[in-house]
Amino acid sequence: EYAYDDWTIYHTALLAGNRSVADTYKKRAVNYENVFDTNIGYARPRYADGRWKENFNLLSTHGEGFIEGNALNYSFYVPQDVNNMIRLMGGEKSFVSKLDSLFTMHLPAEFFAQTEDVTEEGLLGGYVHGNEPSHHIPFLYAWTSQPWKTQYWQREIMNKMYRNNIDGLCGNDDCGQMSAWYILSSMGFYPVCPGTDQYVLGAPYLPYIKVALENGKTFEVKADKVSDKNRYVKSVKLNGKPYTKGFITQQDIMDGGTLTFEMTSSPNKKRVFNGTDKPYSLSSN
Repeated sequence: EYAYDDWTIYHTALLAGNRSVADTYKKRAVNYENVFDTNIGYARPRYADGRWKENFNLLSTHGEGFIEGNALNYSFYVPQDVNNMIRLMGGEKSFVSKLDSLFTMHLPAEFFAQTEDVTEEGLLGGYVHGNEPSHHIPFLYAWTSQPWKTQYWQREIMNKMYRNNIDGLCGNDDCGQMSAWYILSSMGFYPVCPGTDQYVLGAPYLPYIKVALENGKTFEVKADKVSDKNRYVKSVKLNGKPYTKGFITQQDIMDGGTLTFEMTSSPNKKRVFNGTDKPYSLSSN
């Protein structure tokens, strides 16, 4: 998390034209590498002398160097440099496999029963939606050859984690983030790396949303026939023109207009993002 914080300083300094500060914090922004054990493909606590912590448990939330979470979830917290995170996790095939496993595995109760803010209501496999540092994880498929899996898991999370009952909100709404995720995700996008101007595309939850912007303009999202069955994106248009990027920008929204999703019941596996169409990563696309 500190590496991401340092990235925000780097990026701000870059925009401000302060090259010396930018250079310093760009180096610090990749400090996450120092706690990635490439032998296991996950982050792992490390001693000052460089040794890895012994008796390490990927699933445990106690005594493993993480607060209210485990290495399984926190290892994915490199929003500023997803490309390099994929490399550290063993390449795309291994990375996708790790993401898939996170959402589908069984997490025994012993690994969350005594952990504050992590309850069974907020779990989807081993993915912890009830704890905000995990919220960007479903959108990480956009950097891979299988972005359609974001569209699948988005809807699973929204259906299971947001209910009209006593456990309707699966975690504390810290600073409104649990709600903010729902609002943004229902519009079909999410800011994986705040500080960039990008919102990574997934799929909308509702057929129509209209946002009144502070500049007097409006931004609309349309997804005719979207449903639990028709949860996959066949194609996207921005203001009537075919749109191939895996993200939209803050300026796209503030300019006003319409983002249109054509929905379908089966994944469009040809819709992948390459080169400049792929979302931001500190390491070059």
